[in-house]
Amino acid sequence: MKIYSYLCAAMMLLASAAVEAKTAADYVNPFIGTTNFGTTNPGAVSPGGFMSVVPFNVMGSAYNKFDKDARWWSTPYEYHNSFFTGFSHVNLSGVGCPELGSLLLMPTTGDLIVDYKEYGSNYKNEQAIPGYYSNELTKYGIKCEVSATPRTSIARFTFPKGQSNILMNLGEGLTNESGATVRRVSATEIEGSKLMGTFCYTPQAVFPIYFVMRISKAPESYGFWKMQRNKTGVEGEWDVDNGKYKLYPKYSRVMSGDDIGNWYIFNTTEGEQIEVQIGISFVSCENARENLEAEQQGFNFDKVRTDTYNRWNNYLSAATVEGGTEDQKTVFYTALYHSLIHPNILQDVNGEYPAMESGDNLKTATNRYTVFSLWDTFRNVHQLQSLLYPERQLDMVRSMVDMYKESGWLPRWELYGRETYVMSGDPAIPVIVDTWLRGLKDFDIETAYEAMIKSATTPGKDNPIRPDCDPYNERGYIPFGIFAADLSGDNSVSRSLEYYVADYALSQLAKDLGKKEDAEFYYNRSLGYKKYYCKEFGTLRPITEDGSFLSPFNPKQGENFTPSPGFHEGTAWNYTFYVPHDIAGLSKLMGGKKKFVNKLQMVFDEKLYDPANEPNIAYPYIFAAFKGEEWRTDKEVKRLLAEHFTNTPDGIPGNDDTGTMSAWAVFNMMGFYPDCPAKAEYTAVAPTFDKITLTLDPKYYKNDKVVISTEKCSPDANTISCIKVDGKKISGRKLTHEQIVNAKEIKFVLIKK
Repeated sequence: MKIYSYLCAAMMLLASAAVEAKTAADYVNPFIGTTNFGTTNPGAVSPGGFMSVVPFNVMGSAYNKFDKDARWWSTPYEYHNSFFTGFSHVNLSGVGCPELGSLLLMPTTGDLIVDYKEYGSNYKNEQAIPGYYSNELTKYGIKCEVSATPRTSIARFTFPKGQSNILMNLGEGLTNESGATVRRVSATEIEGSKLMGTFCYTPQAVFPIYFVMRISKAPESYGFWKMQRNKTGVEGEWDVDNGKYKLYPKYSRVMSGDDIGNWYIFNTTEGEQIEVQIGISFVSCENARENLEAEQQGFNFDKVRTDTYNRWNNYLSAATVEGGTEDQKTVFYTALYHSLIHPNILQDVNGEYPAMESGDNLKTATNRYTVFSLWDTFRNVHQLQSLLYPERQLDMVRSMVDMYKESGWLPRWELYGRETYVMSGDPAIPVIVDTWLRGLKDFDIETAYEAMIKSATTPGKDNPIRPDCDPYNERGYIPFGIFAADLSGDNSVSRSLEYYVADYALSQLAKDLGKKEDAEFYYNRSLGYKKYYCKEFGTLRPITEDGSFLSPFNPKQGENFTPSPGFHEGTAWNYTFYVPHDIAGLSKLMGGKKKFVNKLQMVFDEKLYDPANEPNIAYPYIFAAFKGEEWRTDKEVKRLLAEHFTNTPDGIPGNDDTGTMSAWAVFNMMGFYPDCPAKAEYTAVAPTFDKITLTLDPKYYKNDKVVISTEKCSPDANTISCIKVDGKKISGRKLTHEQIVNAKEIKFVLIKK
């Protein structure tokens, strides 16, 4: 029995050691958020790289009841879909509109078929870790594996014996644009370009992707295909849904068109592996080739996979967590992983990139970033970057300032050098100001300030960022209906609220720069929200042109993305408390602390809070502004994390919005949240873990790490009693950015509430 006990103890120690040996990247589950409209994907990507390789399964056959054009697919992959039509290259993560997701690489066996409705296959045995994805195609018995570097990809296909085929489909994809060109360079290499853009159906936001593709084995034969459209019978019209694919087996120059592709045929032995590399550029085919040669020396799939995994692990190890459950660690590290996908780099290895809103190509010595979904990310993603990855955040700010120098405007929702004008507000302002006030100042602040003033003051007819700013500047609000042909689509209140946040941020920068008159002017303008407050309903309410409130009015209208007059994608309740810079003033409007807190609690109790709607995601921290009510913040955050952020494919409550929902989870699990952009502080919340060690960049911060620990006065302790910074108790729930980065240890003392 004693020997048996020793053996059991030894096995337990070994098991414990195995668990402890897991790295940060080991906890990532790339399948989280791949359904429930999370729109993340399990594909291979490098941290902040513009290349990603994703299994494409939203394009169906005649036997599958889904197709990317039959519904609103804004992702190349959905967890419950099962019809695989290739690996798409260069994709977006967590967005709400379809774009990119093209250059579909597909292996098949048997007779050559180039119609995706016929060559697509079901699959099994999916696996995904950071930088790697694999599956097995049941129709063909092919094992598929993919990985990526920042600018290139590599695929490895393990074929059965017989005829095997590799297809590059340049006609299909997620993008709303069409048109491609491909040229044969040699028996094992092609190059070409594909038109992308029209994100959220913005016609001017169009751009090309250039590519070079190489295969590791010379084929038995190769060629092109092109769809021949059928005439509809009406002169000048063609049937875009039906046509015949024509093969060009002897043609070997350049092929152009909407539905074109390139095919290779091989005679493979059982288990033979063929690798395919693709290099991408947004400048030229020459740069795509240079990217490929710089980031991959020869064909070596395992090296690429290992190097990318290690790169992910280095980034994710900026935060080391102890305690909590295995699922909680997976949720945390996967959320951190998702927050590091976008924004991503744009420049090639030689520094060249497409200038903003221009046909010119420029060169940078640092990282030029793109995919700025700023209406989402200004709330928390950039604050997370400032804390854990300050150099990365500075490069993002420098990129935004350079966009102003190149195009005349700061970005709002920029995509690969083009402005899409999606969503509303002036969100670049709070991002830049917040970065500056957190002490990251190595950028051209005078030019940035000039850009902010321009967007805040230019008349609407000449102002693409604030096109409805004339009444806002004159009256302090935007009247209902004057900027919307369809009144049900009017967003006058929500647009104004975004401008108030931007103006508050601008006032704080002006104050810091010693521009007192500007500081006072923009601060006062940021308080214009008070004009929208309606005592009858206790909410913000649209105001008509004559100054009266809109009637009839239902503050719950807008649930489930139904039309909501005055508000964008939400109800009045999702926006009424969205005044993060003046909670005290809003509380006074609502009748004081008791009425205010009760009304806010009612929003949660009656399920009026939307965990996937950005304007209200900071609601839980408002309780902490009132003495004696702080416990409500802990209660609601704990509940929301448990209900909506889980280690499951539906483990994000909605669109991840290029990492915004994920950053919300990361901050809350660490124990603090940046609830007001352009205030270099956080509201504390009971942490998920017993201990968190944050590795800081000593180039920017005093210490190289800070430890966040939790002391529980009882096993079921659930709310913060006090916070100690390096042993000294602080007052209230606010932690400044300076306190965190200059501390050695921050201790949360928890009690039972």
